[in-house]
Amino acid sequence: MGYKLTKEENDLVESVEKGEWKSIKNFDQEKKRHQKYANATLKKDKRINIRLTTFDLEKIQEKAVEEGLPYQTLITSVLHKFVKERLREKRS
Repeated sequence: MGYKLTKEENDLVESVEKGEWKSIKNFDQEKKRHQKYANATLKKDKRINIRLTTFDLEKIQEKAVEEGLPYQTLITSVLHKFVKERLREKRS
């Protein structure tokens, strides 16, 4: 059974075959962390609206890309950590 791949899919297959992909350290831990994000996303039952500066929103979106998750999920995670007192201020 042959599958017709898109150019993007072919590029990914080629990249993997060239050995350009590496396993991440602590895969199981990372997998659990992202599963928590996914579960938290599904459990949301309240909606709020907030106003942010363009600068703050752009920085949040950049951080979300670095973390590999939607920016709204990142915001939710930060707020959750704050209310659970697990968010620490970085001292210089």
